[in-house]
Amino acid sequence: MTQTLHPAPARLRPREWGILLVLCGAIFLEGSDVAMLTVALPSIREDLGLATGELGGVVTAYVVGYGGFMLLGGRAADLYGRRRMFLAWLTVFLVFSGLGGLATESWMLLAARFATGIAAGFLTPAGLSLITTQFPQGALRNRALIIYGAAGAAGFSLGLVVGGLLSAIHWRWVFFAPVLIAAVLLAFAAVMIRDDETRTDDGGLDVAGAVTATAAMVLLALGIVRLEHPAEGVGWTVGALAGGAALLGLFVAIQRRAPYPLLRLGLLRSGGLVRANVSALLFAGSFYGFQVLLTLYLQELRGWTALQTGLVMLLMAIDVVIAPLVTPRLVDRFGVPRVIAAGLGAGVVAVALFWRAELDWSYPAMVPSMVLTGVAFALVYGPLAIAATDGVAEREQGVASGLLNTSFQFGAAMGISAVTAVSVLALGGVLGPEAGLDAFRTALWVPVVGGLVAIGVILSGRRR
Repeated sequence: MTQTLHPAPARLRPREWGILLVLCGAIFLEGSDVAMLTVALPSIREDLGLATGELGGVVTAYVVGYGGFMLLGGRAADLYGRRRMFLAWLTVFLVFSGLGGLATESWMLLAARFATGIAAGFLTPAGLSLITTQFPQGALRNRALIIYGAAGAAGFSLGLVVGGLLSAIHWRWVFFAPVLIAAVLLAFAAVMIRDDETRTDDGGLDVAGAVTATAAMVLLALGIVRLEHPAEGVGWTVGALAGGAALLGLFVAIQRRAPYPLLRLGLLRSGGLVRANVSALLFAGSFYGFQVLLTLYLQELRGWTALQTGLVMLLMAIDVVIAPLVTPRLVDRFGVPRVIAAGLGAGVVAVALFWRAELDWSYPAMVPSMVLTGVAFALVYGPLAIAATDGVAEREQGVASGLLNTSFQFGAAMGISAVTAVSVLALGGVLGPEAGLDAFRTALWVPVVGGLVAIGVILSGRRR
């Protein structure tokens, strides 16, 4: 007699909710940390007397540390235990965030931000791989990943507002507030997250691969960020990018011969994983590029304050509601690629609507774009995590998570650099609000094209 099996409903038990809330708190903290710092930069420059190059370095130091150590962080989580890595690097994140708030010289702040970025590079893949290993594959894991993605997006959106409020008190609270949150998360994580099995039979860490991969990622991240400042030495920018590319080629050669590689190249034969990572890179570039353009439009062309700008973008946090309530049902009904494509489409429309922007545009005219951007994050971020880790063996979940987060990080850096470069070229040295508005509209092509290409990439798997 044939028995029909029905899948269990994707309902989280109390302990699973506790684990998920801790991990969501960590990714929320990471997202809000970046956003709060962005809003606080003018106050930091005024108080510490930073030059323009040093101010940009505060952001660059974090991005370089974060992007450079992400792949190594994913592998370390697989080898030495995801819970152990999560707790250890959350502690490092807490310590150096606090030291950043105590900085009295520019070099102290830069060093603290670099170390905080490294901590995030280890912390983020450990947190994502904890979800993919502590929740069984299927509807339950999918729901957890979607909620996790919504928390990361909400961290950035709400961080803009919170950063404006904290900066109004003092910019140092932008660093001290994450310390308090991290301390609470650390206490709960130690209790809620159960031990995961540490593998000791995999030959240890590929040292040569780790050194070359980390050096390549650091140089590439530095080169990409420097593209925003073409007047500050093209030679250094080209040298960083060329050096990063050469080291990346060396890394691939090492992985082909290493008995225990940092990144098993066979993992890249998974079409779903590759498409998810390419789409993540394009989506992050489009979203963060649009975010920068929108901030410049509101603050430089419209004269709005940082707090007003953050409040405008608050509607983007609508993904906190949509992602857990709607996205899992859409994934179950239409499948991951279609949901991602729909979200990317919403993002393209959100950006395209700003082609109609004027210097006296009212806030209600911006609302559709803000809502659609939130919808885009709700439908894209979590499902991309599903696509990038689905079918990957448990022993390689950390590496898969590190790859995805590396794609997000490098995509964001590339998108910001691209829109900045296009905006400067379109401006052509002409000053004035009208010229700035024309340059803004021209630079919007970058996120629009990036979103359209991402749609083609993610749907190409369905055609096959």
